[in-house]
Amino acid sequence: MKNIIEEKPTDEKHGRAKYNCFFVDDNDIKEKTVLDIGCGFGWQEVDLLNRGVEKVVGIEVSEKDLVTARKYLQNEKVDFQVASATTLPFEKNRFETVISWEVLEHIPKDTESKMFEEVNRVLKSGGVFYLSTPNRSFFSNIFDPAWWLIGHRHYSVEQIVKLAQESNFLVERIVVNGGWWEIVGINNLYIAKWLFRRRPFFEKFVNQKQDTEYKKQKGFTGLFVKLRKNE
Repeated sequence: MKNIIEEKPTDEKHGRAKYNCFFVDDNDIKEKTVLDIGCGFGWQEVDLLNRGVEKVVGIEVSEKDLVTARKYLQNEKVDFQVASATTLPFEKNRFETVISWEVLEHIPKDTESKMFEEVNRVLKSGGVFYLSTPNRSFFSNIFDPAWWLIGHRHYSVEQIVKLAQESNFLVERIVVNGGWWEIVGINNLYIAKWLFRRRPFFEKFVNQKQDTEYKKQKGFTGLFVKLRKNE
């Protein structure tokens, strides 16, 4: 992941990232072994360390995607590795918790079930799998530039439930959250980052609006899911 605007892993989170952290229960982190699929710049690792994780392994698909995370997060409890979500290089029953934010839609099409199966394999009995992915709805689709340009996938609740059940997961919680300010934020980020190579416009104002929006825990842009490995 090319760090165009010099982002750093930080305690300060807003909008979807902040809600992702809130969505994960403390007892699934504290003194637990965690796998973070698609760790990006390492912002989730900062949160996990603050909440008492025993060990976290963050993976990305290439070494260049890990440059920022390796540079700013050097901690004995954190390990970064190159790996694929559909072929995890870990033994069975390795982790107690797996987290994967906004990754499912980026893996090769029709390999979603493989990712779910791999996560189930590396989870301990009764372990939990947290994920988020774009929700398939009229407005979230048409206002997502990536949906038009590169076929950025969005998923329905029914699709996620089906994938979970076929891979021996129990569905514990699904929340559809994020609304118009999330859409504003996404488009603001695309324009500022990719066209102007700068941080988003009116960033503080948009952050505040997104934080308020996500507190409602209802919306139409994103799916937030907690699954448990069926014992």
